[in-house]
Amino acid sequence: MPTPLIVIALVWVTLLIVAGGLALLRARDVAQRVIAFDMLAVLVIAQLALLCYLRGQPYYLDAAVALALLSFVGTVAAARYLSAGGPFG
Repeated sequence: MPTPLIVIALVWVTLLIVAGGLALLRARDVAQRVIAFDMLAVLVIAQLALLCYLRGQPYYLDAAVALALLSFVGTVAAARYLSAGGPFG
């Protein structure tokens, strides 16, 4: 892909991160907050992948994979917490 398309994609992902932050602030319950955090994690992973391609630095992709793993574990833990009704349920 040409560089201008990557820059446009980076701008769009940045705007979507801002919109996701607003969605996180407007979330009414814990389930909506978990979904908003997961959406923000996906957007940050996309931004790291775009930066990896644009700058040619592989450590951005390493950070994206690490964030994806942490996000998955956090989402599963939050889902188990919400389904059980608390930490000891």
